[in-house]
Amino acid sequence: MKWFLILWAGPIALLGSWYGLSYYDMSFGIFMLTREAHDLVFNIYGNILGIPPETIPPLVARAIMVDSLIVFAIIGFRKRKAIAEWWRGNDQSSDGSEIVLPSADSLSRAP
Repeated sequence: MKWFLILWAGPIALLGSWYGLSYYDMSFGIFMLTREAHDLVFNIYGNILGIPPETIPPLVARAIMVDSLIVFAIIGFRKRKAIAEWWRGNDQSSDGSEIVLPSADSLSRAP
């Protein structure tokens, strides 16, 4: 599960970092982080897709939101028993062991 989350969050963080730095032209001397490269990339994608380049960022943001919902649904499905016990407010599970609430650490570990 940890690798699943890393492989999901890594590309999103990389894309978001590149987009933010290139949009505001914070290049640090690297061409790929310049506004010219930003505009060039979106013009190329716009020409390939046949849509205006300014419509691509909202489409990407929507795709990231849908992917994130799918990822969180998978995590919720895997942790459904602990979440159900927590929702009911029980301190003990059906086998008598104490229930541990889902945390960031437990979400990244496979059961």
